[in-house]
Amino acid sequence: MSDSTTAPEPEPFRIADEDLGDLASTLAKVVSDVRQHGVILDRLDSEASAPTVAAGAGSAQGGRGPASVFIVALGGEAYATELTALSNWVHHLFLPIYGREISTTRPWCAQWYDHPEAVARLHALWLAWQQLTDTEAGPTGPSTWHRDHLDQALVHLRAPDGPFAACTTSASRPSHRVLATPAPVQTEVAA
Repeated sequence: MSDSTTAPEPEPFRIADEDLGDLASTLAKVVSDVRQHGVILDRLDSEASAPTVAAGAGSAQGGRGPASVFIVALGGEAYATELTALSNWVHHLFLPIYGREISTTRPWCAQWYDHPEAVARLHALWLAWQQLTDTEAGPTGPSTWHRDHLDQALVHLRAPDGPFAACTTSASRPSHRVLATPAPVQTEVAA
């Protein structure tokens, strides 16, 4: 015969008022981490199911998806998905912290996503940020990201002759123009 006694109800969980601030901070960090993991999982899922690879990018995996996570190697929907995730990072983390004032010596374009070089540099910066701000990177990861990645990317992105050279030089007078790239050199093959 089995005894059908019920388990006693658990006591309510109580937190002291002085500990609520720490709990709220910890919860905010966890929510932020979960959102970032969602973005990464979405990107990985789109890469795994993306049949399109940019022309010439090839696949080191024998046609099983992109050979690279770098945005310039992606095409179609995979590129669009990655650009959306990058845009979230640029607009919600990068620009609020590292945007600085726009000037002729530090141009910026609100339509940065139309500039292929800017997209490539920002994406590389974001990939490094994901790796070097992860807890597995250790406490010096963010410092390494600043020194080895951010500082160099900003020098090139915001240079007077960089990808935004023909664009915004004043926040009050936005301007956007993508410079033409050099035409490919035609070489003749001797017969």
